[in-house]
Amino acid sequence: MMASPKYPMAGSSFFNFSQFWLDRAKPEWLKTFWPLVFLALVFFLAPAAGQAQVPIVTNSVDMTFVSVPKGRFLMGAGPGFQGDGLYERPAHEVVIPRAFRLSRTEVTFEQWNRVMGNMGFYGEKSKKDRGQLPISEVSWDEALAFVERLNELEGTKKYRLPTEAQWEYAARAGSSTAYFFGDDPKLLADYAWCGEGFAEGSAHPVGLKKANPFGLVDMIGNISEWVWDWFSPDYYAKKVSQNPKGPASGEEKVHRGGAFASDPKTCQSAWREIDLPSIRSLNIGFRVAYDE
Repeated sequence: MMASPKYPMAGSSFFNFSQFWLDRAKPEWLKTFWPLVFLALVFFLAPAAGQAQVPIVTNSVDMTFVSVPKGRFLMGAGPGFQGDGLYERPAHEVVIPRAFRLSRTEVTFEQWNRVMGNMGFYGEKSKKDRGQLPISEVSWDEALAFVERLNELEGTKKYRLPTEAQWEYAARAGSSTAYFFGDDPKLLADYAWCGEGFAEGSAHPVGLKKANPFGLVDMIGNISEWVWDWFSPDYYAKKVSQNPKGPASGEEKVHRGGAFASDPKTCQSAWREIDLPSIRSLNIGFRVAYDE
């Protein structure tokens, strides 16, 4: 029987395994042509390895960020949308020209306390028992204050609220359906805390539901999320396609994703809600973004 060939890289774990396996292999042809088989595997598997998912990044206050790739999508009330679409029409193509990072979960009470300390609305309240619940009852102004303070702590200027277009693009994660998992609201329970009502329901610890294809959790349901944009009823009609950032000014800010107490239709990827930037609500929080 032909001896197993020796390879320059035989010290690696992979080659140790292959040597062990070849010594016990039955087919003589495989032992003979193993070098060619190995080269073929390297040729075909190396590109796939190069396309591996970008790792999650964790910052100094244990906020984890996933990479959202650049791309284009249909923003607004497209096929499958359920509801009158008063604020969501017309649907229009939007380009996200560069990858960005978005926090994997909504900002939690624990993260808020680590960043804000005695600052802000919750400065005089102990929220340790609510650590992994998403922060709520914070206004848009206070969400922005969190972002600014986080930048100070990390010595950077990169952190910000996501734009509305970035938020919807990330929530859709390549889908064009009402929800990232399809059009059937009966499947919501697997992916979102939604439809509980204020009397019976409440916010839940982050990360307990299934993630979307980008690895983001609670993008729909649990807590609605402030985004950067001002609201204007005719802004979608302008069909701004390149990385839109919303109107230059306005009276109300947009929040997205629906919440635990919301009707299932408000948890659709395209659904928009608006409030004054000073408003606080039990069902509104936020998450954080930055450019790669």
